[in-house]
Amino acid sequence: MTPPLPQNPSGTGPDGSDADADTWIESHPFEELRVGATASLRHSLTKEDIVLFAKVSGDVNPAHVDALYAGATHFGGIIAHGMFGGALISAVLGTELPGPGTIYVGQTLRFLHPFHVGDTLVVTVTVASLDPTTRRAILDTRCVNQDGRTVIEGQADVVTPSEKLRIRRTDMPDVLLADRNLRYRQLLAAAQKHPPIRMAVVHPCSRDALEGALDAARLGLIEPVLVGPSAKIRAIAAECGRDLGTVRLVDTPHSHAAAATAVAMAASGEVHALMKGSLHTDELMAEVVAPERGLRTGRRISHVFVLDVPRYAKPLLVTDAAINIEPDLEAKADIVRNAIDLAHALGIARPKVALLSALETVTPKLSSSIDAAALCKMADRGQIEGAVLDGPLAFDNAVSRFAADLKGIRSEVAGDADILVVPSLEAGNILAKQLEYLADAQAAGVVLGARVPIVLTSRADTAHSRVASCAVALLAHAHAVREA
Repeated sequence: MTPPLPQNPSGTGPDGSDADADTWIESHPFEELRVGATASLRHSLTKEDIVLFAKVSGDVNPAHVDALYAGATHFGGIIAHGMFGGALISAVLGTELPGPGTIYVGQTLRFLHPFHVGDTLVVTVTVASLDPTTRRAILDTRCVNQDGRTVIEGQADVVTPSEKLRIRRTDMPDVLLADRNLRYRQLLAAAQKHPPIRMAVVHPCSRDALEGALDAARLGLIEPVLVGPSAKIRAIAAECGRDLGTVRLVDTPHSHAAAATAVAMAASGEVHALMKGSLHTDELMAEVVAPERGLRTGRRISHVFVLDVPRYAKPLLVTDAAINIEPDLEAKADIVRNAIDLAHALGIARPKVALLSALETVTPKLSSSIDAAALCKMADRGQIEGAVLDGPLAFDNAVSRFAADLKGIRSEVAGDADILVVPSLEAGNILAKQLEYLADAQAAGVVLGARVPIVLTSRADTAHSRVASCAVALLAHAHAVREA
């Protein structure tokens, strides 16, 4: 009789009765195995699979990783066979049959038909013979595409597990392999569909500030107007070996004058965005919010971080971590509205908004939990539109479906948030910086709620981050123009 086999979320076994198979990985020692026992795994091949494998293996042959050389239908073909012919079969052997503790001794493979990006592969292993003297097993291995056509077949020789093991999947080592620039390229590609935005770069009197603006201009994201001491800016450009060419300079004597001039240019419509250079944030924002000459609208001004967190499945927006210190309920409502607008600009049609607190229940002792509940009711009554809100939610419940399920939280937002709304600037700043420095997140950001988007840069920002922030500002501007 074929032994019951655990199934992973994308795999199948001969016995589908194990209700919590998704939670556990179970091994099958030699005594449990029978000829004919089988298990399988399903995987859809993506371009990212090919690119990442090429980086790991060092095989960057253009015929493997560049569709321009290989042709779209054969892109990655050779790597695909090597990668999935061995790796997916190994995955089934090591996690399904015989399971953890299996020692892979040998493998024969015959490549019968090419497969390509977009194909869905089912890899199946079947016990063909058992040797009790060596406790080894021979398994037939077969890979079939979505049309039922066999693309790979062969045999695997393994030493079976020596003992029964049952391991919770969440206790397994977490191996992360991610293309660190994938979302960055996607962001640039989306922004480059629009004409560059005319952006006043305020007091770009440091190498990082100037080069960030020039890099964004080179990529077609912005048309920079450099506002500051012209002689100093030209000297910095010369030190960097950068040619300013036809870039417009607006001469001002110092940073305060640069801030006032740039804000006046935005107020008059001469520029459509601002970018902070090498001056203090407070100096620029004081001009932005000045009652008579600033850029205020009827909406509260707030900042949104756009974070690419490698361990999260999609971009994560965090707000407000830079402008509003202790926002009240009215301010939080505008902070949420600004973030929803930006999510729409980034192509997220119905963003999921998690209103963060220290716990997931409403309590009068924690004002952030009451504010979260009130914001949800405002959304129910149509006072906040264009998104689905839930809160209060603790951080783990907002980003981890596993954590939410453990606590019995049933919510469309829990575990799948697009936007995290923090209770205070302190909490938001700490959260964003932790994700950046401990979780290897890449950060961009923009100030919204003013008449133009404002890119606030930090001296610690990389050129990558500055360019990404310009792309976000361009998308925000394009969306505002469409909605006007």
